[in-house]
Amino acid sequence: MTVSENPIAPVLQSGSRVSVVVPCYRVRDHVLSVLSAMPTFVERIYCIDDKCPEASGDYIEVHCTDPRVKVLRHEVNRGVGAATITGYRAALVDGADVIVKLDGDGQMDPALVRLLVLPIIENQADYTKGNRFYRPESLQGMPMLRVVGNAALSFLCKLSSGYWSNFDPNNGFTAVHRNVLAALPLKKLHQRYFFEADMLFRLYTVRAVVIDIPMKAIYGDENSSLKIFKVIWPMLRGHVVNFGKRLIYAYFLRDFHLASVEWVIGPLLMLFGIVFGVNEWIKSEATGAVASAGTVMLSALPVIIGLQLLMSALNYDIQNVPRRPVHRDLPRLDGGDAPEA
Repeated sequence: MTVSENPIAPVLQSGSRVSVVVPCYRVRDHVLSVLSAMPTFVERIYCIDDKCPEASGDYIEVHCTDPRVKVLRHEVNRGVGAATITGYRAALVDGADVIVKLDGDGQMDPALVRLLVLPIIENQADYTKGNRFYRPESLQGMPMLRVVGNAALSFLCKLSSGYWSNFDPNNGFTAVHRNVLAALPLKKLHQRYFFEADMLFRLYTVRAVVIDIPMKAIYGDENSSLKIFKVIWPMLRGHVVNFGKRLIYAYFLRDFHLASVEWVIGPLLMLFGIVFGVNEWIKSEATGAVASAGTVMLSALPVIIGLQLLMSALNYDIQNVPRRPVHRDLPRLDGGDAPEA
């Protein structure tokens, strides 16, 4: 095989140092096979034992002989987000250029790490993530509840993050350039199940380019610690809060243009039309008087115009997705200068 035919040659020739972060919680049955399949160009592998009841950290240290592997531990369970941030900070301190995150439960193929890394080292993206919905064939074996739930959450995340061209926001198979990661307020990121979606919101604030990488999820006998009905409302609240913060930051603090006005006037017109219409309807029911055509128009017209303004603002937002990678423009920070986790 020639160098040009070698699938890992572009990564090796780039000189970029690639590290992988593996949060470990109830993954003892799968983590060793994940680590053994890690590509050779990966320089360091950080396994974070998030107070795993299976003592996954001890298990890895006893049974894994790969010198690249380093086990980090949390004294208490802090969540997948906190575990990932611990690994991120260690990788920044050790000088990694691209940092990959994948779970240790065997649902993500380590062979795909190369596909996540390449767009970043080739200056096409600042952050890459897996997308299990890219091809219909990739959905084979995925539980229907996950398909429906991820589709709904993907739309909410598009709205809250501003990345309208990306899908599958809760996919934890990701890669990020160190300059972009060091520019984020890591201590503000959600510590648990909302981490991936919150990460996208934070990436938008620095106008990072995010690219989806098609992948096929692997489902076996692994156990998920995520209880969907327990977290659905907190996740919904998180998306609503992030949407509000993103609009304020992107349309009023960092910039101001026509869409800024539309985001304000549109909802106000719709609210006026709805409140006025309901009030007139109640009065009509109480008195038996038929509302005039002018009254009906005074209610309907603001709603129609307000909806058009909102659609215009939304269209601008969709077209305003970041397209130019920023990691070359951001200063390279040493690990000690990175935001506190």
